[in-house]
Amino acid sequence: MLHVVVNLGSGGRDHGAIAGEIASAFAAHGVETSIALVTGREVALATRRALKEGASVVIAGGGDGTISTVASVLAGSGATLGVLPLGTLNHFAKDLRIPLDIPGAVATIVAGHTIAVDVGEVNGLPFINNSSIGLYPRMVWEREKQRRGGRRKWLALVVAIGRIWRQYRRVRVVLQHDSEHRVVHTPFVFVGNNQYQIEGLKLGGRQRLDAGVLHVTMAPGMTRAELVRGMAAALVGRLHDARHFESLSVKAVTIQARRKRLDVTLDGELTVVSTPLFFRTHPGALRALAPAS
Repeated sequence: MLHVVVNLGSGGRDHGAIAGEIASAFAAHGVETSIALVTGREVALATRRALKEGASVVIAGGGDGTISTVASVLAGSGATLGVLPLGTLNHFAKDLRIPLDIPGAVATIVAGHTIAVDVGEVNGLPFINNSSIGLYPRMVWEREKQRRGGRRKWLALVVAIGRIWRQYRRVRVVLQHDSEHRVVHTPFVFVGNNQYQIEGLKLGGRQRLDAGVLHVTMAPGMTRAELVRGMAAALVGRLHDARHFESLSVKAVTIQARRKRLDVTLDGELTVVSTPLFFRTHPGALRALAPAS
C-alpha cells in the first residue's frame, strides 16, 4: 500500500473529488493507497505517521510548500518521495519533469524510477527549491496580511506588490563564502537549491537538482527603477544587459546582518530566522520518484 498525503489547502480544488481521482488512478495500475486529507499544519505530522507505519514511499499531493514539508521529513530517512503536483506553480515537479496531470504523475510513481536530489538548508531549516531574504519575504508578509483581512489571493498579491514597491529599500548584508568577505546593499538575496535559469522564457527553471551547489543571486546597489529594467531584461533573455545582477555557485554561504532576526522565505513559506544565516547544501539527501528520461 502507498501512503498519500494531500494538502486540503492546495490549488483551490475539490479535494474530495481529487482523492477519488487519485485512488482510481493508482487502482488502474493495481496499486492500493491510503490517502490522508490534511490541512497545511498537519502535513508533517501525517508524513511522520506514515513513516512510523513503515512506509518506504510517501506521496505528497499539493504545491511546492506541501512537497517541501514532506521532503523535509523524508530527507535522510531512506524513504522515497513521490509527487502529485496539485498546486498553482509546481516548480519542483516541473524541474523533475514530472507530468502535471494526476494520471501522468501516478504513472511516474508506479514506474518506480528513483533518483537522489539535493536539499538546501539554512540554520537547520531545509528547502528543496529556494530561500530568500529582502524584497520577496516582505511581499509574502504583506500578501498574507491582506488575505487575513479578507482579500482574495491574487488581489492580495497585487496590493502587496504595490505597498512593497512604495516602501522599496535595500538590505545590508555581509556575505562570506570560501575566502571572500563582502558587504552588500541589495534589495534581495536569493539562494537556490542548484543552478536556476534566470534568463529567457524558462525564468526560474533548473536543469539539474543533483549538482551539489547553491545558486546565490543578488543585485548590489540596484535602485527601484533599475530593478524594473532588470526584470524586463530577464523576461526577454537579456539579463546580461542589466546592471547590478550578480550570481555565484557555492557549496555554502554565510549571511550576516545588523538585525538579530530576519524574515526568510523557504520554498515560498515565510519564517523568521536568527542571524547569521548559514546556508549549505546536502547532496543527494532526498530520494525522489521521477521519469527515467
